[in-house]
Amino acid sequence: MGMQVFRLADAEPFDPPGHRGVGPVRLQNGHSTPWDGVTVVLSHYLPYGEAEMAPQPTDTVYVVVSGELVMVSEEIEEALGPYDSARFSAGTLRQVVNRTHLPASMLVIRPANS
Repeated sequence: MGMQVFRLADAEPFDPPGHRGVGPVRLQNGHSTPWDGVTVVLSHYLPYGEAEMAPQPTDTVYVVVSGELVMVSEEIEEALGPYDSARFSAGTLRQVVNRTHLPASMLVIRPANS
């Protein structure tokens, strides 16, 4: 199929359960961009926004693109800044929190259909 281009303007917003103060949009593998490979989401966290503690449904990679986000898992906390990343294996409990007064954004990358 070659190259396919999908524009941010066409990204699909959605409201995942357990997220407060977070505005995610599907960049890849939404309704208008179906693909069996991976799902790529751009999530914008408002100040003090969070994804509550929950198990990862599948292996997931988080890449912070702006601001600072705190990743919490199994009593470990790590603050991540731009271009830092974290990987969680399936079943791992995780929480993501913006503890700053500024917005933060990150990419969430995981296998499709999860």
